[in-house]
Amino acid sequence: MDGTDTEPVLASKWDLPLALFSLIRVAFGDLPVWAKVIVFGLVGSVGVWTAVSWLRGRRSPAR
Repeated sequence: MDGTDTEPVLASKWDLPLALFSLIRVAFGDLPVWAKVIVFGLVGSVGVWTAVSWLRGRRSPAR
């Protein structure tokens, strides 16, 4: 074990969600509640708008 291992490190399927959760917790952890509500409300509304736009595009007839 001289530190020259070249074996791939396998990531679990939970690595990315846990990293994102930790990033969000650190980034928004010290904000007051009113600021968190505004930020998450804006992000949520953009997500809903994107989903509705995508669904409308799928339901429209092909040109």
